[in-house]
Amino acid sequence: MESKTFQRMVYVTVIILSIIFVFAGHKMAISGTDYKLLGNDESDITNVQAEILAIREVQHNEQTGDREVYFSAKIKKTGKEVIGVQIVNENDPTVAVKEAEVGDNILMDCSIDDQWQFTNYVRTNTLVWLAVVFVALLLFFGRGKGVNTLVSLFFTCLAVFVVLVPAVIAGKNIYIWAVVICIYTILMTLLIVNGLNIKSAMAIAGCTGGVLIAGIITVIMNKLLNWNGLMDADTQRLILELPDIDLLGIIFASVTIGAMGAVMDVAMSMSSSLHELKLKVGRMSPKELYKSGMVIGRDMMGTMANTLVLAYIGSAMATTVLQILYNSSIFELLNKEKIIMEIMQALVGSLGILLTIPFTAFICGIWYQKIGVKKKRRHTDAAQRSE
Repeated sequence: MESKTFQRMVYVTVIILSIIFVFAGHKMAISGTDYKLLGNDESDITNVQAEILAIREVQHNEQTGDREVYFSAKIKKTGKEVIGVQIVNENDPTVAVKEAEVGDNILMDCSIDDQWQFTNYVRTNTLVWLAVVFVALLLFFGRGKGVNTLVSLFFTCLAVFVVLVPAVIAGKNIYIWAVVICIYTILMTLLIVNGLNIKSAMAIAGCTGGVLIAGIITVIMNKLLNWNGLMDADTQRLILELPDIDLLGIIFASVTIGAMGAVMDVAMSMSSSLHELKLKVGRMSPKELYKSGMVIGRDMMGTMANTLVLAYIGSAMATTVLQILYNSSIFELLNKEKIIMEIMQALVGSLGILLTIPFTAFICGIWYQKIGVKKKRRHTDAAQRSE
C-alpha cells in the first residue's frame, strides 16, 4: 500500500509540476514580446464556419476557365444565412478544390468586397472521430497505462506548441529551449507512464544519453555540411517573417525532438527487459546482464532504425518525388539540402538509438546487480536471524 500511495503522490506531483512548467514556460517564452499563441480575435470575425444549405447558381468564366459556384450557407456561430461563392479551377492544380455540395461544412471569409468567399472545407470533425477511435482503442488495450499515455502525450504537445514554438517565434535561444523541452518530456513521460522506480531511472539515464548524443552530432553536422537552413519554400517564408531566426537551431530542435521518441522507446524497453530478466534469473553478473542487454538491443536496432528512416521518408515523399523529377543525377539529388536534411535526421536518430543500447545495458548491468545484492543480503540476514 505504501508503494501505491507513493506512486500516486509522484503521479500527482508530476502533473502539478507539468502544469506549472507549461504556464511558466509560456510566460518566459513570450516575455518581452506581444506574441499571442493563436493570433488575435479578429480572425474569428472574417473566417467563420458555415454549412451549405443550397446551391443557387453556377457560372462559367470563359476567360479564366473558372467556375463560380454561388450558394446559400448558414453561419454556425450566429445562425445567419448568407450568400457565398466558391471559385473552382480544375486546370490549375494549385487551387483546384472539390466543388461544394449541400450539407458541406466549410470555412468562409468576408474580407474581400464584403462578399462571402469559400476558403476551405472544415476537416477537423473527421479528425476528431479518428482521434476518438484512437483514444478508445488505447484505453481498451492499455487501461491504466493507456490513460497515462494520453496524459503524457497531452503534456508533450503542450510543451512543444505552447512553450517551444512561442520561444522560437519570440527569438529565444532555440538550442537551450529545445534541450529543456527534451529533458522535461523524458522525465514527465517516463514518470507518468511507469512511475518513479529503478526501471524509469535507468530509462531516463539511457534516453538522456541517447538524445544528448543526437544533439551533439547534429551540431557537428550543421558545421560540416556548410548549409544555411534554407531548404524549401517554408523556410524561405519563415526567414522573411522572422529575419533573425536561427535556421540551424530549427534543424537542431527538429532532429533532437524527432529522435527523442524512438530513443525513449529503446531505453525503456531495454531497462524493463533487463529488470525482468534479473528478477526471474536472479544470479547474473554485470557482464552477463550487459551481454543479455546487447542481445535484446540487437533485435531492436533494425526495426527502430527502420522506423525512423521510414517515418522521415514518408513525411517527405512529395518533396523527394519532386526533387527526383528536377534533378538529372542521383549525385546532384543527394546534395540538395532538403534531401540531406531527411537523410541526416534518419542517420542521427539511428546513431542515437545504436549508442543508447550499450549505454543503457551498461548502467542497468551495474545498478540492477546492486539491487540484487541488497535483496540477497536481506534474505541472508533474515535466514541467519531465524536460525
